[in-house]
Amino acid sequence: MPAQTIAPRTSEASHAMSSTVEFLRNRKLMMFVLVGLATGVMLWLTGAEMALGVTAYLVLGIVIVITAIDMFKDLMRGHWGLDILAVIAMIATLAVQEYVAGLIIALMLTGGEALEDLAARRASRELDQLLSRAPAFAGRIHPVTGEVERIAIEEVKVGDELLVRSSEILPVDGVLLSDHATIDESSVTGEPIPVNYHAGDPLLSGTVNSTTSFTMRAQKVAADSNYASIVRLVEEAVDSRAPMVRLADRYAVPFTIVSLLIAGFAWFLSGDPVRFAEVLVVATPCPLLIATPVAFMGGMSSAAKLNVIIKDGGVLEVLARVRAVAFDKTGTLTEGKADVVEIHPAARTVDETLQLAAAAEQYSVHVFADPIVASARTQQLELPEVVTVDEVATNGVLASLADGTSVRVGKPSFIEEVTGPIDRPVLSAGETAVYVSVGDELAGVIILSDPIREQSADTVSRLRRAGVAEIAMVTGDITSTAESVAHAVDIQTVHAETTPQTKVRIVQAMRPRPVLMVGDGINDAPVLAAADVGVAMAGRGATVASESAAAVITSNDIARVADVAYVSRRTVQIALQSIWMGIIISVGLMLVAAFGYLPAVVGALLQEIVDLVAILSALRALRAHRGARRESPARREVPVG
Repeated sequence: MPAQTIAPRTSEASHAMSSTVEFLRNRKLMMFVLVGLATGVMLWLTGAEMALGVTAYLVLGIVIVITAIDMFKDLMRGHWGLDILAVIAMIATLAVQEYVAGLIIALMLTGGEALEDLAARRASRELDQLLSRAPAFAGRIHPVTGEVERIAIEEVKVGDELLVRSSEILPVDGVLLSDHATIDESSVTGEPIPVNYHAGDPLLSGTVNSTTSFTMRAQKVAADSNYASIVRLVEEAVDSRAPMVRLADRYAVPFTIVSLLIAGFAWFLSGDPVRFAEVLVVATPCPLLIATPVAFMGGMSSAAKLNVIIKDGGVLEVLARVRAVAFDKTGTLTEGKADVVEIHPAARTVDETLQLAAAAEQYSVHVFADPIVASARTQQLELPEVVTVDEVATNGVLASLADGTSVRVGKPSFIEEVTGPIDRPVLSAGETAVYVSVGDELAGVIILSDPIREQSADTVSRLRRAGVAEIAMVTGDITSTAESVAHAVDIQTVHAETTPQTKVRIVQAMRPRPVLMVGDGINDAPVLAAADVGVAMAGRGATVASESAAAVITSNDIARVADVAYVSRRTVQIALQSIWMGIIISVGLMLVAAFGYLPAVVGALLQEIVDLVAILSALRALRAHRGARRESPARREVPVG
């Protein structure tokens, strides 16, 4: 059965519907004006001045009314638009009987809006592709009859046994029941090579079965699964409006005043009202109206090609100016896939230390909990019964066993609260020590190895070359482990053994600003929200951190941090080029027209050419991700998107 895709969700569908209606309205209005212009040109060539006037008044009257209504709506939202110059210019051309020029202005205005919609739809194509991959159906195995029934993914419940056929999209997050499976995760993590899984391994929704059918057990409902979280992020991105668009709006008032002053000055000096119309014909800076929002949509699309979802177009503008960056350690600079490599026994044996730690950690959400529990199960150790568990954020876990024993697992400072001072083993880069106490005694120390990501050092280096003045590590891990990792990736400033609250204070105090925070864990959510820009690493499933961050890296590649910073700088550069191109060209043409060297019809035609150039210039942002790949010569990877 071919892979299915889900129907658009309510917000996505309404957004798509409104965009389509707007596009069709602008297109129909443009075609109406185009027919009117063609008719007007024919009447002008045949000398039918009266018929030409009637045609111009009819067409321009409709365009002026529709534009005025849109302008009023914008004013109600607090935006002063540049369309007012086009409206004044059309009224002026009617007043001085420059009918053909007025019709060309109307075509410029309506055609520009239609082209803007078309370019924006083109720029958001990659975001739409992410939405279209959302799974819609699942094959549920009946617990009694064993028959496979095709159901909507909203009907899948936790614990359901599901059949996933070859080439189907995994509908929800779950665990593999079959002996093995090969999964294509490229659409979620960016990993180009299919990954082999074995019974008991976790699976992510949105990935694709690359081989034969297999069975899995649902561990989350569809709404809470990995791909649903990504879809929500994309929907937020599609609905956003970039501050740079508002920045362009802020140019509207001074530009309108300058344009009217030049037009009035030309009329005053020449004594000819036609000169006033000739100036205003070329006064509308379409690059401001069109190119800036298109450039930002293109930048968001480029980021999506790199598996980075930008929730709000304004994030690009802030990312482009970032001067300080703070990294979490575990799961960000390191892989977050720790393994138990050694156990140092103290009051208890090696096996007893591991048993006690696993018993407490089996209820923890910390990244080191799973490898400790997995190690105990691999050695087939029976875990003692746990009565209560209290997880102390950034410190560890406190558990009470059925026999009354109190067990602590976590940082040395957390353990020393009951044991007093303890010896700390020497650790290598990427290693972390987890301490275990029983009652008031140190049971032992578990050493885990969490490899540093291959691209971490290169990412830090690229950010420095891009002008980032301060790079720090902010982690809840112990100082010795944090410093060893920081040294390996060339980070000089280290804030270790921090709580979520102190992380927020540290990042808020960092200078210079803006500050970018990169993290992945639940404890990172407050600091990601508090930073000027928060970027979450969510390659193995979206977390609370993803919901708090302004941007989410859906692949497991920290190099995307430097990549998206480059894309942001390039996008803002293109947007600013568009703004100043509009101002310079428009002012230049106005001055030429003010001295009588630019007839109204010729000026209107020139403005059409400027429109096209502006849109093509803005669409360069669609290729910004290519420059990000070239920027890092050390990277040799399979292209994404």
